[in-house]
Amino acid sequence: MTSTALGKVVVVLVLLAAIIGVTQLKRPPGPRPADAPAAAKALPRLLELGSTTCIPCKMMAPILDEVRRTYAGKLTVEAIDVRKEPGMAEKYGIESIPTQVILGPGGNELFRHVGFFAKEDLVAKLTELGIAP
Repeated sequence: MTSTALGKVVVVLVLLAAIIGVTQLKRPPGPRPADAPAAAKALPRLLELGSTTCIPCKMMAPILDEVRRTYAGKLTVEAIDVRKEPGMAEKYGIESIPTQVILGPGGNELFRHVGFFAKEDLVAKLTELGIAP
């Protein structure tokens, strides 16, 4: 290949890269088609922000375990020890433990409760929010 032909190939490749770059910049924000299945699988989340040394938090543990089993595939249940992860307490504005925070699939806060949350009351709130087992 001559240097002139090689130069033309380089120019074409540079132009092609520029066109691809511009089209990527013009794409609207949001999930890309490859990300769509992950976004579709997003579940509401129940966060229990507490501590393993807190009595009401210990009382919540079996309730959370039962809700985790009952709502498997419909709700993600996470217990976060704020003494081990103080950044999470700050992130969620926790002033007292235990605090339960229910987040929608997009991460928006739907509900917050401070203190022990009886199973019947928690299930009623989940139902009210449209989260069914």
